[in-house]
Amino acid sequence: MRLLGGIEAGGTKFVCATATGPQDIRDTTTLRTTTPSETIANVISFFRTHGSPSSLAAVGLASFGPLDLDSKSPTFGSITATPKPGWANTSIVTMLVDALQVPVAVDTDVNAAALAEYRWGEAKGMDPLVYITVGTGIGLGGVFNGRLMHGLVHPEAGHIRIPHDVRTDPFSGSCPFHGDCLEGLASGPAMTQRWGQPPDKLGPDHEAWQLEAFYVALGIVAVICCVSPRKIVLGGGIMGHEGLHEMVRASVRRILGGYIQSPFTQARIDEYIIPPSFGKRSGILGAVALAEDISEHPATQ
Repeated sequence: MRLLGGIEAGGTKFVCATATGPQDIRDTTTLRTTTPSETIANVISFFRTHGSPSSLAAVGLASFGPLDLDSKSPTFGSITATPKPGWANTSIVTMLVDALQVPVAVDTDVNAAALAEYRWGEAKGMDPLVYITVGTGIGLGGVFNGRLMHGLVHPEAGHIRIPHDVRTDPFSGSCPFHGDCLEGLASGPAMTQRWGQPPDKLGPDHEAWQLEAFYVALGIVAVICCVSPRKIVLGGGIMGHEGLHEMVRASVRRILGGYIQSPFTQARIDEYIIPPSFGKRSGILGAVALAEDISEHPATQ
């Protein structure tokens, strides 16, 4: 079987893998995200060691962004206006193609995770499907009419504006672009700045979690009203807090107020807003899925 490469590119770490499919992950490594030149050189070294050009059919890149995903653009495959120091305008796809001489498919990390869930997970075949990740940032990806969500750029739902009552929550927000957008109010860095300690240090009964659930639910309700997804996968490091999924579901039901007439937004909401099937592996499996697609249809990117 053909060997596929996957890269989950994050602001803190890069995860690389070779695989033939979701049940056959061959080799993996985790690399610290440093400078673009050093990090990408380490990625290239991994694939040269574990998959020669003759055996490696394609590589999928699931990357933090923003990304230029317009195949007609001269900067296609580049990381654009990221706040990650040193990474803005990095031509990551070109660097990989030049070094590895194989097709490289690229998409956002959250779009790739959505693809893995749609193709192989508990949300298999659900269309539209939305995947939301809540962690260092807040991202949204998804499948609509069988295709990953793209348009002018790619979904940036982490930066939607949600109601912010400064009387009850005077925190001004952590987003360097928008202050108190969804990401600025509910991401990991936002929680750390608001409460003076990282989320994993906050006790299970800390008031932070009810506020976090409320803000995440506001974002989800906006998505439900705009996209009407058949399934929402809610992942990311913050969502690993015990009981947070249940708190978010309860807030979503309350905010919707019975307007959406579906059992999946009411009595069966636990089947509608679900954790990732693959846990922390959704991103890297999504990258493998991207590689699978471009190996079969190399002219698509």
